[in-house]
Amino acid sequence: MTILLTAGETMAMVAPVAAEPVDDAELFRIDAGGAESNVAAHAAALGVPARWFSRVGADPLGRRVLARIGARGVDVSAVIVDGGHRTGLYVKDPGRGVHYYRDDSAASHLAATDADAVDLRGVGIVHVSGISAALGGTAPEFLERLIARAHEAGVPVSFDVNHRAALWSAADAASVLLDLARRADLVFVGRDEAETLWGAATPAAIRELLPGVAELVVKDGDVGATAFAGTASAFVPAHRVDLVEAVGAGDAFAGGYLAARLAGADLAARLQRGHDRAALTLTTTADYPDSPPSSSESERA
Repeated sequence: MTILLTAGETMAMVAPVAAEPVDDAELFRIDAGGAESNVAAHAAALGVPARWFSRVGADPLGRRVLARIGARGVDVSAVIVDGGHRTGLYVKDPGRGVHYYRDDSAASHLAATDADAVDLRGVGIVHVSGISAALGGTAPEFLERLIARAHEAGVPVSFDVNHRAALWSAADAASVLLDLARRADLVFVGRDEAETLWGAATPAAIRELLPGVAELVVKDGDVGATAFAGTASAFVPAHRVDLVEAVGAGDAFAGGYLAARLAGADLAARLQRGHDRAALTLTTTADYPDSPPSSSESERA
């Protein structure tokens, strides 16, 4: 199986062990969390060779991030350890959102020259997200160059829109994210996200907005997800779970979907695998499930 390469910022993540507000919590976990590395970890859990590329600071949090992601089966050997900038941090506050401490982070200094150094040999999909476009610094140039290099090499680009209102407003983000989506081969977007950004409120309307995208996946929370590929389409309902924390579930979905795609599964099976991984993440305060997947799930990859 070819490699899934993901690229983008990962931060140290602090979250209460129990699903309670930070104000009241006594016990916390220090973990690693970031959209692209989450995707790689979920794909790796399903047996897909996965590599994550980024920058982290030469600090204890950066070392912890590398160790945690590496322990999930992801190749982190190409990640740049940046001695001049710190690792970003975010704090999950269950029921109240997320607090970011990422200004001038090492990942915001990803540059076009870094993208030129990325090894694309053996890579079957390059996965990126709109978060890199929002970080500021030179990260947007890195994103643009990596997409261009993937296209030059004939490697499909997977793009998760991933609009983060804490980083930029919908008004500022809409045109940038739409342009990036239209240049991707596979796009993940939330139905509500597309409505906020572009006024497209249904999967069909989003497909009309992105007719040239070879494969489009529209996620609709606890309702389900719809995939379009050429003239084919499929809808699979979401699992019913006891929700603990929703942050990270979209990345889990993308990791499961991409793993199934690389394994040659059809559209419905890709969606099902995405829901399987998302359900695991919805039941923990971490971005990645505490327990490994069952043997039966691994066998379905």
